[in-house]
Amino acid sequence: MAKVAVLGAGSWGTALSIVLADNKHDVRLWTHNEEQAIKMNETHKNEKYLEIMIPESIIAYTDMKEAVREVDAIVMVVPTKAIREVCQKLTAVLTNKPVLIHASKGIEPGTLKRVSEIIDEEMPQYAYEDIVVLSGPSHAEEVAQRQPTTVTVASLTEEHARFTQDLFFNESFRVYTSDDMIGIELGGALKNIIALGAGISDGLGYGDNAKAALITRGLAEMTRLGTALGAHPLSFLGLPGVGDLIVTCTSVHSRNWKAGHLLGKGLSLDEVLQQMEMVVEGVRTAKAAFKFAQEENVDMPITKGIYDILFENKHPKEIVGQLMNRTKKDEMADIFEEGKKP
Repeated sequence: MAKVAVLGAGSWGTALSIVLADNKHDVRLWTHNEEQAIKMNETHKNEKYLEIMIPESIIAYTDMKEAVREVDAIVMVVPTKAIREVCQKLTAVLTNKPVLIHASKGIEPGTLKRVSEIIDEEMPQYAYEDIVVLSGPSHAEEVAQRQPTTVTVASLTEEHARFTQDLFFNESFRVYTSDDMIGIELGGALKNIIALGAGISDGLGYGDNAKAALITRGLAEMTRLGTALGAHPLSFLGLPGVGDLIVTCTSVHSRNWKAGHLLGKGLSLDEVLQQMEMVVEGVRTAKAAFKFAQEENVDMPITKGIYDILFENKHPKEIVGQLMNRTKKDEMADIFEEGKKP
């Protein structure tokens, strides 16, 4: 049995805590919200995020120092925008060096850094190769209900990847390992942009043909940018790539799909964000990916179109017209050989 601190008591952090508790680990679930912690410890529910009973063995904390005291592993599950602040707080209170795992999906718009790179920058006691990333097609609601789910954990240190695999693996939560941290992180982040597009397509009233094309061509864009940044192309055909892309683009559980659906119905970005109760990572990631594509000279027309809808006030139907009337191309050549902008 391991002692594990899960930092972040949203839906995903809570769901991963349930997996760990089912595996008989000592689980401390940290939140910055004192009222939330009190309610979870009294009622064993986290009703804002999940409609399910939480194992009584999961204890909620608001004191980070106490939550991480003498733990064997830390699982960081906070929004990308909070990663730096949480890392700084963690650095100040850690007295040992537990295995550090993150399960956050996003890219920092200003710096274009992946979450592992931010952790490496903010936590001097950890080298980049020490960090583990967990990602894959995993709606928190289904994980919490013990429905069959499969994810991937990636680290440059095989020992840490194997440790994390053993930590989470059970009969309803299957875990694979990888050493492609770049591909795993980019797959988990970039798919949120395409999920916004899938929601927009559905909001406009388009059918399965349009969404299938969007998902397929979106995967091509993810692969082009990922390989330009050093990822293995086959990672995008794995669980954190096409797997996460499918589940995020086709499910009403997906907050990115919901946000896109509202945009397709005609709401502005500000109106959409006001209605959403949880962070929509795809909005921030679209800004980062658009900048990445410009810097790397990678052709990403769907990403650019979604960026224009979000930040340039372009109408979704105008973007659809632009995408459908692009220059004729060979499909396979467009994925790799002709992925660069002219």
